Amino acid sequence: MVDSLAPSTYKVRQILRCLAETYPEPRTELRFETPWQLLVATILSAQCTDRRVNLITPRIFADYPDARALAQLSTDALEELIRDCGLYRMKAKNLLATARIMVEAYDNRVPPTRESLMQLPGVGQKTANVVLANAFGVPAIAVDRHVFRVTHRLGWSSARDPGGTERDLMRVIPRRLWNPSHHRLILHGRQVCRASRPRCDTCSLRRWCAQVGISFSSQA
Repeated sequence: MVDSLAPSTYKVRQILRCLAETYPEPRTELRFETPWQLLVATILSAQCTDRRVNLITPRIFADYPDARALAQLSTDALEELIRDCGLYRMKAKNLLATARIMVEAYDNRVPPTRESLMQLPGVGQKTANVVLANAFGVPAIAVDRHVFRVTHRLGWSSARDPGGTERDLMRVIPRRLWNPSHHRLILHGRQVCRASRPRCDTCSLRRWCAQVGISFSSQA
């Protein structure tokens, strides 16, 4: 049975084409050189801006470039390195536990599957998808607050949680476009379709927005 509330294929294609023209070379703003570095950066990015994370990670990677090296640190020492990151105590605990698991179970390498990644402390579905897409090139859609907000305003999903939104987007967006579309939606959410005071007057997607003209001041 076809969902009568689902967005039309033509409309989705038009929006994706417009996003591609607006953000032709999308990529994660987190700086990394290896899958391990991306995993660390993504764990740190929870409730923290990418800009802040990019200031913190160099001081970690300079002396502790992989899981084996980081696993030797004490909790206090790692907390001191990431103190200016939100939730730093919990993140230090999760990073050390993850590093030790990787050394013991994965020969100091980041596992390339969603199931294995999500068994690591501090790694949820969004973090796993970010690592899969950006470190391993696996098609994935990571639903952060920006992707959630933009796609709900476009009418692509009405799910109440990121997991449901991800499933909706996997049906709406062609699989080959999952990775670039994820980044384009994030960029659009950061730069234009903001939580408060969205720039609707300059939005390239205005003609397709399901909620244009509605006040977004109280929406996340």
